[in-house]
Order: sequence, then C-alpha cells, then structure tokens
Amino acid sequence: MALNLLHSGYATLEYEIAEERASALGRLGRRLEAALTALAACPRTANTDRKIRTGLVEQAGYALWLFVVQREACGLNNTAHVLQVYRVPNEVYAGMGPLTTPSVRPTKTIEG
Repeated sequence: MALNLLHSGYATLEYEIAEERASALGRLGRRLEAALTALAACPRTANTDRKIRTGLVEQAGYALWLFVVQREACGLNNTAHVLQVYRVPNEVYAGMGPLTTPSVRPTKTIEG
C-alpha cells in the first residue's frame, strides 16, 4: 500500500513538472513571436533608426535563444524546425544568445 502511494506521488510530481515545462515553452514561444513581430514592424530601410532595429534584433535573438534552450530541456532538439516555423530572419539566428547589455528593469531593494 505505501509503495503505491509513493509511486502515485512520484507520478503526480512528474506530471506537474511536464506541465510546467510545457507552460514555459508556450510562454517563450509567444515571447519569440512578439519579438519577431516587433522586428518585422521595423523594416530595414534607410529611414529606419539603426539603434532601434539593432535592439529589436538583439531582443529577438535573446527570445529565440530562450525558446531553443527550453525546447532542448523538453527533449526537442530540432532548431531548424523552429527557424522554419517561426520564419526567423538570418540576422536574428546569427545574434541568438544572451543579451550583451542587461535590460533596464527596476530592482527590488530590501529596506532594513
């Protein structure tokens, strides 16, 4: 009886971990889509502010990197499939990785 309860608890934990992995994958996929949409809205033209476009490419490369890493954690290792399905531009793929400059976000302070 105790062994069944232990096995049941372990199965429940495994299910919850898989559920969280899938949820994180979905969130990161939506983040990648949003970054690619923002980049597409800023076409590469002579009138485009290069600094803004460079930042959008960097954000999209970061979102792509996060998504690919999460997919690999889930056992999905075909990056070429991601590039094709999401229509990732070469400049984003070339810049895939962690951000070189940290994003500006307020930090929490502990007041004592």
